[in-house]
Amino acid sequence: MNYDATTLPEGYNRARDHGPEFLELWMNTLEEWRPEIPARDILDLGCGTGRFAKALAARFRARVIGLDPSTKMLTQARDRGGGATFYANATAESLPLAADSVDMVFLSMVFHHFTDRARAASECHRVLRSGGRVFLRAGSSDRISDYPYVPFFPTSRPVLERTLPSIAVQSEVFQGAGFHRIAATFVVQQIAENYKAYADKLAAGGDSVLATLDPEEFAAGLKSLRDAGAGTPVVEPIDLLIFEKRIRAGIPS
Repeated sequence: MNYDATTLPEGYNRARDHGPEFLELWMNTLEEWRPEIPARDILDLGCGTGRFAKALAARFRARVIGLDPSTKMLTQARDRGGGATFYANATAESLPLAADSVDMVFLSMVFHHFTDRARAASECHRVLRSGGRVFLRAGSSDRISDYPYVPFFPTSRPVLERTLPSIAVQSEVFQGAGFHRIAATFVVQQIAENYKAYADKLAAGGDSVLATLDPEEFAAGLKSLRDAGAGTPVVEPIDLLIFEKRIRAGIPS
């Protein structure tokens, strides 16, 4: 999807800002699986509005390079500021980085947007130093039934089925590029304090799947969410796949 041709960037932060506890959860998870080599340089690939970049820089005391094809998203990332970060326009299939130049690659909810998945994975392998790791935070077709908005927006299911690859496919792509899979797990994250608050976030218009729905269905789904009550926290599972570029003989860690 070409985000610059849509209004999605304007509402992205309002829709996807889940608070400091959310970021702490993800930084703790990444640190648990951090590579053995020092994470001096981190590539935040498909960084969007930079919502993870500052936290990555702070937690790992690293320089973070945020790359994204959307100028609108990067404008917001630069306005967000903070941390040792540098932002630039780029696609995953053609990274403007030297070989063996980063220690970690972090990808959040972007794999399904790649036009050439194999090429993107090969580029990650090229720029990653030996011993470095890729952290792929992603939606998957395996968990569609567990995504909280699906029951409220029925036609989102076939869109998700067409859009989201399975965990197996995502693993195969990176393993085909030469990576060793370290782990395949998932994190249950809280995304709203209740369904009314969740509806307000979705109404901001930051979800590329919901943006494809008929406006009447979207409005009806929001109403159903608001009618669902204000006392139940809303959670969702997000898959995390971790891959390592194995240390080659003669190359120190």
